[in-house]
Amino acid sequence: MGKTLFEKIWDAHIVKTIQGGREVIYIDRHLIHEVTSPQAFSGLKQRNLPLFRKEKIVATADHNVPTLNQHLPIKEPLSKKQVDTLIQNCKDFEIPLFGLGHEKQGIVHVIGPEQGITKPGMTIVCGDSHTSTHGAFGSIAFGIGTSQVEQVMASQCLLLSRPKTMRITVNGKLAKGVTSKDIVLYIISKLTASGGTGYFIEFAGEAIKSLSMEARMTICNMSIEMGARGGMIAPDTTTFDYVKGREHAPKGDAWDKAVEHWSTLYSDEDATFDHEVAFEAKDILPMITYGTNPGMGMNVTETVPDVPNVKSLEYMGIEAGEQLLGKEIQFVFIGSCTNSRIEDLRQVAEFVKGKQKAVNTSVMIVPGSKMVEAQAKAEGLDKIFESAGFELREPGCSACLGMNEDKVPAGQYCVSTSNRNFEGRQGPGARTILASPLTAAAAAVYGKIVDVREYLN
Repeated sequence: MGKTLFEKIWDAHIVKTIQGGREVIYIDRHLIHEVTSPQAFSGLKQRNLPLFRKEKIVATADHNVPTLNQHLPIKEPLSKKQVDTLIQNCKDFEIPLFGLGHEKQGIVHVIGPEQGITKPGMTIVCGDSHTSTHGAFGSIAFGIGTSQVEQVMASQCLLLSRPKTMRITVNGKLAKGVTSKDIVLYIISKLTASGGTGYFIEFAGEAIKSLSMEARMTICNMSIEMGARGGMIAPDTTTFDYVKGREHAPKGDAWDKAVEHWSTLYSDEDATFDHEVAFEAKDILPMITYGTNPGMGMNVTETVPDVPNVKSLEYMGIEAGEQLLGKEIQFVFIGSCTNSRIEDLRQVAEFVKGKQKAVNTSVMIVPGSKMVEAQAKAEGLDKIFESAGFELREPGCSACLGMNEDKVPAGQYCVSTSNRNFEGRQGPGARTILASPLTAAAAAVYGKIVDVREYLN
């Protein structure tokens, strides 16, 4: 019997099987940030425990950091305390830290791939739900709780129950103006925000294989928004070409051996999944959300459906049967671990070049890392954004979750490239409409929700 991609990687990392079915899994890479690590470090100190393998840990500051004037002291007291605590803990335990001011600082799920820290076949964890992003490389990557952060620090292992497996296949070719963000929002709208609960999902099919690595990261990033434990895509030449030459990628003979192994990481033809779902790329149009979870989505030309969760529509100030096409918006946020990479910024810049933002709309672009920011400036994208009236800020999670100073005012609509539209996610009373960078760019220019396909050359 053949194995799935998930089974191949999971089985290779089993340290011990516990009576009752749970398994001790070895963790190859542990990513940490300022929000979920302080309690774990405190636990180690209280029990006088060392880090089991500190060389497997990489730290960055991202969630609470300001995205303006990062060279100045952080003003918000709680944010400052958390970042300062991370700095001290990394110093005490001798962990490399990409903190504020570091040329490689950025969102934890952006810096891992761009530095070659993320590689196929790995097990990767972080005290952050969107760790699933790294699954785009053919790795088992998932978010963990604070107690598990401490467990990995102390043992480099986790005691886990094996999840079920699901394969989602997207057949055919995407239409112009349809992006990876639209693919995943479409899938979640069909399966609902709980449709993947209990599963680890493998994404496959022609439409998935055609995507760049950065687009694949967007797909895997939002796999947890359908309740899944994580998402993954089998590595191929697109993956290898992306990883090759990056700082932490294997070199010389080690590279050849790595690729030889990575090339075996795919689901065998006779592998069986616990559940399979298939979609056609031709059915996917530019997507937006209308409610307060990512499963409440529709294509931009549809009308809001009748939903049991009336409270959600009331919060959003939206009615069933309403068409959101043409709805005026006040904010656009382009960023987050979902869509803040250089390809996202290039796509936005290409659309807005020579155009101006709408007078009624504020636009904030937050790159995912200092490396993305530097690349954007080297390519002149910052000048395009400036000419269009867009504000290019410094790296951080920013308005994705409003744990920092970047919040959307109550009652205001924000078209956002982030991953969640929960009540208050972008600030108390903020109303979030999730969309692709391309749809967000069009909304910024026209000050309302539009079908971006009508404005493409």
